[in-house]
Amino acid sequence: MTNVTLFSQIISLLDRPSFQKLVKKHHSNKHQKGYDSWTHLVAMLFCQFAKSQSVRDISNGLKSATGNLNHLGIKNAPSKSSVSYQNKNRNWELFRDFYYELLQHLGQQAGFKHTKFKIKSKIFLLDSTTISLSLSMFDWAKYKTAKGAIKMHTLLDYDGNLPAYVNMTDGKTADNKGAYDIPLIKQSVIVADRFYNDFHLLNVWDSNSVFFVIRHKENLKFETVKELELPENKHPQLLKDEIITLSNESSKEKYKGKLRRVVIWNEENQCVIELITNNLRWCANTISELYKSRWQIEIFFREIKQLLHIKSFIGTSPNAVWIQIWTALITILLLKVLKAMAKYNWYLSNLIAFIRLNLFVKINLRKWLNEPF
Repeated sequence: MTNVTLFSQIISLLDRPSFQKLVKKHHSNKHQKGYDSWTHLVAMLFCQFAKSQSVRDISNGLKSATGNLNHLGIKNAPSKSSVSYQNKNRNWELFRDFYYELLQHLGQQAGFKHTKFKIKSKIFLLDSTTISLSLSMFDWAKYKTAKGAIKMHTLLDYDGNLPAYVNMTDGKTADNKGAYDIPLIKQSVIVADRFYNDFHLLNVWDSNSVFFVIRHKENLKFETVKELELPENKHPQLLKDEIITLSNESSKEKYKGKLRRVVIWNEENQCVIELITNNLRWCANTISELYKSRWQIEIFFREIKQLLHIKSFIGTSPNAVWIQIWTALITILLLKVLKAMAKYNWYLSNLIAFIRLNLFVKINLRKWLNEPF
């Protein structure tokens, strides 16, 4: 038996010195009114782990921990007005930058690595998800006439299935427009759906030595330069492999180079999927498998929406919404680190559910992760 709660041990995984450096950089303890940035972070992580529905739930939940607050590195449980005020006024970029710091630190430590592909390139999956909001309460989140929404444009690292980059916009921003700011790593691969079939965007990627595998639109106009032989060990769903050039004048102006076109049959949906890539060397099987891996980002979106608290918000300002989303991403990172640490084969949904039931129970974290029953 240990004298520290499960929640305290999870919080101890955070790199507090790095957080304090970011606090100084953003000057986020200025006008803190007795509620410093670390207390704010802990309160918002409690909101995610406990799935608190209001600032009152956060305040009362932390007050119930009374004697255990010092283990969390905080002196007093914040009042609901303090949580509300700082969610509106403290710079959300502090939490964004801390997520990226943790991803560098904990992501490496956890040793996330997939070995499915023989290619050495770093693989990223690109997509966006829409979070619906009430336009009467979130009047800044423009989407439709009577409906508000925000979009999370997400670049997911295939190793670990965690976001390498997130760009949040209002719901009106098109997927391809939200992708222009993503960081580009030479020789990496970006896998995306047809909403990113923007030849100006693809040319930017190609010019930066980035490979892409994109599902192309049905109305794509092209000319076949050469039809390639399918490999002897080809996957049964492979139908065609060819080198093409674009024939539409406006498309050719945006992207002048040759493209590889691979056609596959989707048995589940009984439809043909047509892919284009700027890599002319990979085996057609690899291109097919890369696109198939795109499903991982759909799983990630489902996980954060079902398991964490980002479908309803405890504040209505843009700043409060961004803080809640970035602390949700910090939470999913912590959950995946805990899952990687455990000898027991946890499902993420079971892990978060069990943590919620035992947040303030005093039990050794590693022992509990390995032998929950």
